[in-house]
Amino acid sequence: MIYFIGIKGTGMAALACILHDLGEEVAGSDLTKHFFTEEPLIARNIRIDEFTKENIKDGMTVIIGNAFGEDFEEVIAARANKSVTCYRYHEYLGILMSRYISISVAGSHGKTTTTGMLSAMMDTVFPTGYLIGDGTGVIHEDSKYLCVESCEYRRHFLAYKPDYAIITNVEIDHVDYFKSDEDYRHAYEEFSKNIKKTCVICGDDSEARKLELACDHIWYGEGENNDLRAINIVEGTTGMEFDVMFKGEFQYRYHLPFVGRHLMWNSLAVIGIGMLEGLTPEVIEEGLCSFKGVKRRFVIEEVGNNVFIDDYAHHPTEVSITIDAARKRYPDKKLVAIFKPHRVSRVFHFADQFANALLKADEIYLCDFTSIDDKEEGINIDIHYLQEKIPGSKILSEDDQGAAILAKEEPAVYLFMSSKDIYGLANKVKRYQNS
Repeated sequence: MIYFIGIKGTGMAALACILHDLGEEVAGSDLTKHFFTEEPLIARNIRIDEFTKENIKDGMTVIIGNAFGEDFEEVIAARANKSVTCYRYHEYLGILMSRYISISVAGSHGKTTTTGMLSAMMDTVFPTGYLIGDGTGVIHEDSKYLCVESCEYRRHFLAYKPDYAIITNVEIDHVDYFKSDEDYRHAYEEFSKNIKKTCVICGDDSEARKLELACDHIWYGEGENNDLRAINIVEGTTGMEFDVMFKGEFQYRYHLPFVGRHLMWNSLAVIGIGMLEGLTPEVIEEGLCSFKGVKRRFVIEEVGNNVFIDDYAHHPTEVSITIDAARKRYPDKKLVAIFKPHRVSRVFHFADQFANALLKADEIYLCDFTSIDDKEEGINIDIHYLQEKIPGSKILSEDDQGAAILAKEEPAVYLFMSSKDIYGLANKVKRYQNS
């Protein structure tokens, strides 16, 4: 029995699904509250228990979610039982990756979407497994490749030794752990020592350019100093096209059904991996076009005259890019941004940047911190700290009263942005408008 402490976590749920599909007996524990990540677990009849130390049984292999400290009762019970083998999530995943040709997707922003794109492309050619940070874990019995979203938080990605890697950008995040830009960059430099073959890294990112990489690498982006370049870019409301150059030579003109410049950058990174594995441009393009998106990343639902977009954006750069993409997709509609932050340190550190990003929207609503891991010692702020920096913004409750306020903004594009469970509020707004 492989038992997951915190099985509804995005990475944990994905890993549980993979191990189940590999024939392992899998179960786990978590809160009774509904999370979108539990749906694939339920579909596989994976048992989900409420937290209690009694869940830990002799002989188990226990995988501990990284959100749970050593003082958590189930963790204490697992560590104390000499017949139980314990791993942290990232430790076990690193072992699993060693069985395949593995591709890590790292970076401050865009990891989930890029991993989804990469998996879609690779799986059209080779049996490919993938673990994505939206709770999706897929493996085939004959999988040759494994694509893994690889998080830098607390340097967890140093447990991975991938054959290839993508680094999308190196803009500091997780400021509750990383102490400086230099500290953040150093984590990526350490990670580069683990990459066995080649790293495809964004050369338009100024912080990435400061890295001293310890592996073979290909720079990608729009700038002339990149090995792999996108030029002659044409963007529309339903797609994009661009020429790809590699070391000065024209390769192919790609036509892709994506909206938003960030998706062009993500695509270019995936194209780089495809080229390294000898795929033709036509095959790469077909694979990219098969990508239908990932959960909670710019997920669009059109309801009457309104548009609801759910996105995981929780860093100011992500908020800015997400609003830009919504503008590009719906240039003539009013854009209503609803933002719920995660971690007081992130808001305290990036408050001005959050304000500048959110001011791109027409109307701005802010929801307060509610997660158990939002509060941090030494930082005593609430959502008013951010509101004071955004003229005209309003604080919104995540209940029927808040939903009624949002419903009056119609017709509009409602852009719900958070790494937390803000999608429940969106559902309330839809019910108000349909009643």
